[in-house]
Amino acid sequence: MSIARRQAWRESLLRTTDSARAPFNNWLRGRGSLTARIQAKGRFAVRVLRQELGTPTADEARVLGIEPGVQAWVREVALFCDDQIVVFAHTVLPRRPRGPLTVWLARLGNRSLGALLFSHPGFTRGQLTFNRLDHRHALFEPALTALQLGGSEAPTMLWARRSRFGFGGQSVLVSEVFSPLLWQVPALL
Repeated sequence: MSIARRQAWRESLLRTTDSARAPFNNWLRGRGSLTARIQAKGRFAVRVLRQELGTPTADEARVLGIEPGVQAWVREVALFCDDQIVVFAHTVLPRRPRGPLTVWLARLGNRSLGALLFSHPGFTRGQLTFNRLDHRHALFEPALTALQLGGSEAPTMLWARRSRFGFGGQSVLVSEVFSPLLWQVPALL
């Protein structure tokens, strides 16, 4: 199997004996708002790590229907529960067409994009896809850094999900990478 195939986002979670994934199954498969789910478990906060024009990966560009190498708006945040970082979220919004999403993203600040996406009836959510990220994936290192998982104890893989949200003529791709420390936050157990 090729590296690209092993790194592909999948529409279903493969059956596996991987005990490292078992605790994440419900978090990965949940179609509701991740923000609301964390808020229901404890004190929720968002820290913006970066929000700027950037180049999406070739895979992200393909999913969003933009040419490879064309810049898009990229937003990366850390989601907290009870002062512990539990999720790294990576969002890509094409520059064209411009519309309400562009304005909303620019004004979002330290507020959750998920809260916006799930509170407005005009949004549609595409299929969830899943990936087991490792050092070969473009989001792995930024996720390790954002989740503060560096050093000799750093995990060799991280579970992630993503979905495309639509609003009018615009689409935004949201990837969420889960910290293995998620299970050390008592409220989330």
